[in-house]
Amino acid sequence: MSEQDDTIAAITAGYAFTGPALELGAAVVEGAARPQAQVRVPLAVLNRHGLVAGATGTGKTKTLQLIAEQLSAQGVPVFLADVKGDLSGISAPGVPGDRVAARAAEVGQDWQPAGCPAEFHALGGIGPGVPIRATITDFGPTLLAKVLDLNETQESSLGLIFHFADERGLELVDLKDLRAVIQYLTDDEGKAELKRIGGLSAATAGVILRALITLENNGGGAFFGEPDFDTADLLRTTPDGRGVVSVLELAAVQDKPQLFSTFLMWLLADLFHDLPEVGDPDRPRLVFFFDEAHLLFTGASKAFSTAITQTVRLIRSKGVGIFFVTQTPRDVPAEVLSQLGNRVQHALRAFTPEDAKALKATVSTFPRSAYDLDQVLTQAGTGEAVVTVLGESGAPTPVAWTRLRAPTSLMAPIPTEAMQAAVAGSPQFAKYGAAVDRESAYEKLTAAQAPPAEPDAARGPAPERAHEPEPGVVDRMMGNSAVKSVLRSMGTQIGREITRSLFGTARRRR
Repeated sequence: MSEQDDTIAAITAGYAFTGPALELGAAVVEGAARPQAQVRVPLAVLNRHGLVAGATGTGKTKTLQLIAEQLSAQGVPVFLADVKGDLSGISAPGVPGDRVAARAAEVGQDWQPAGCPAEFHALGGIGPGVPIRATITDFGPTLLAKVLDLNETQESSLGLIFHFADERGLELVDLKDLRAVIQYLTDDEGKAELKRIGGLSAATAGVILRALITLENNGGGAFFGEPDFDTADLLRTTPDGRGVVSVLELAAVQDKPQLFSTFLMWLLADLFHDLPEVGDPDRPRLVFFFDEAHLLFTGASKAFSTAITQTVRLIRSKGVGIFFVTQTPRDVPAEVLSQLGNRVQHALRAFTPEDAKALKATVSTFPRSAYDLDQVLTQAGTGEAVVTVLGESGAPTPVAWTRLRAPTSLMAPIPTEAMQAAVAGSPQFAKYGAAVDRESAYEKLTAAQAPPAEPDAARGPAPERAHEPEPGVVDRMMGNSAVKSVLRSMGTQIGREITRSLFGTARRRR
């Protein structure tokens, strides 16, 4: 048997799984696709996370689409962050053509056009999609510090401000609530409270306040508020058993990378705290694709990076898989990279010494193989990738240069009118479409600082009211505005402090 035959046999055996699996493509040996050597990934290991990497234009987006549509077909909900605005086509059947037919023939694919059930979302309603919002309290100080680009000292101070608001029952729903609390603490009336908190200087509070005002002036205020998004809505399936693909449209907020990347981390943190432990199920509950992942780690504080690592490590047992999508593995910290069991590495470019260093580092992260990966990773064509995944036993599969299958859904954005119609007809839009501005910290502090109203003598005595029965204890409690506030948002220290997560977020009370 020749060396070529040995390679084909090793790949064929290494990817011959007994349980359900996703079909990625056919192995490439000696420059030709070998349909008999199918490269697959077991459904059961997708909660072990993954990495899709490669230079711009090498086909990462189509790889996301290929994996997502197969997950949906097998009943697994999917979340896609659509940074460039070209993933909406997953909701529509693909268009046959010569290129698609040629690719299908090369890799042994029975290509049939098919779309997926999809829900379109937008952060705060900026752009087309059902709005996703979070309250400031649910977001928490650690994630907000990342959005505001605060240093570690300022991040710690922001945590003290959240603690004060929790302690005083001041609900932080939107940016004006947090701004009102900080202004109160830095005004004459609140200086004693500022001193009592300890560790928070007026200068630091001023820095945080200015950062909040900048964020608000740049349109960031739209992302925070109510109704806050219930992440359980990402776990839906259709009556015929297909997983719903939730597409978060981010093209309209590409100029706010820290905000949208941190918002994605909030979604994961919220899922982590809401979902029960399931161990290693036969299929994941949700697979989450984190596009432009390098944005998440750029400028991250030590506390933020540690929280990401812990979330990635622990959320696997909740049945959630995460795929980080970026240009090179070096964009992801080693502590996170070590948790990613499934790898799809598209081509890299080596035009500069820095590129060459990145190529060498990438090659070093793969198991030994029959391929010259330095050469393969610079010569692989669009829609080709070097793949290794975890097998059903948990051991890595052989490295396979893979010619990937063509997605069966539309490989282009759907028309804007079609997306708008889909959003308008969604039951989720009725649930989350209209923003709500209820009484919270801003209104409470404003009312407390307002002068008392003078009695109007011209009105005369108040008319006598008909006799009403004296309310009982329960009625009096339920009519009390403070009790209502606690029931609405658990705005006390007991209600929030004990439920803070790794990121300082507050668990949602469903």
